[in-house]
Amino acid sequence: MTREEKSIAIENITAKLAESNVVYIADTSGLDAETTSNLRRACFKAGIKMEVVKNTLLEKAMEASDNDYGDLSSVLKGNSSLMIATVANAPAKIIKDFRKKSDKPVFKGAFINNEIYIGDNLLDSLAALKSKEEVIGEIIGLLQSPAKRIISALLNNAESKGEAAE
Repeated sequence: MTREEKSIAIENITAKLAESNVVYIADTSGLDAETTSNLRRACFKAGIKMEVVKNTLLEKAMEASDNDYGDLSSVLKGNSSLMIATVANAPAKIIKDFRKKSDKPVFKGAFINNEIYIGDNLLDSLAALKSKEEVIGEIIGLLQSPAKRIISALLNNAESKGEAAE
């Protein structure tokens, strides 16, 4: 790869990093072609962009980025696949799902909304994160609950007064 090609690759990766606040790094080495294809297909269906990247290029792209990736570059050893998503827990769920059948892919680290997560032991916690839509849905449900109880009580009270008047 020439210097110019490397420079273009770094610019492309930097642009991809700038597009999202959800970036996962996983080790997909050792997966056979069929499993890799299934993983890519699952990522595509979940709206996750996945690509295998060179560690040095990714490290330089992280340095060039406006985001602070902190110690995330410390996980850039061996094979690294970049997973870029819009939903914070989507890549973790896919990795966890694929790990039911084998020990790969291995979660290395993530950058989620300016927070750094490093280590495979955090995969379950990241998969349990709720998406923005799920949190909003829960809040709306909680806000509606008291109103429903008040309306129900008023209706019951009105019905009982109507029966008493007869």
